[in-house]
Amino acid sequence: MWDYNKKLIYPVHISQPDPAMAKLIITQLGGPDGELGAATRYLTQRFTQPYAQGKAILTDIGTAVSEMFPIRVSCFFRLLQPYISIDSAAS
Repeated sequence: MWDYNKKLIYPVHISQPDPAMAKLIITQLGGPDGELGAATRYLTQRFTQPYAQGKAILTDIGTAVSEMFPIRVSCFFRLLQPYISIDSAAS
């Protein structure tokens, strides 16, 4: 059972925009060795795991990796906030 609260576990405080840091963060999230790819690999490998304990471990690791997505995306948008409009990002 999941309970989604639109509140970050760790608050993100950014004092000034930094496009270079935003690029680094988005690369960590979706680059070739990024967290999105790692979470996907863990969660898809669980289907071929013959042991229940192995499936549970892969599921736990995959969900733990994906828990950081909202924090990274929040940092990304806050680092670029003066350069983008939130309305244009939503469409």
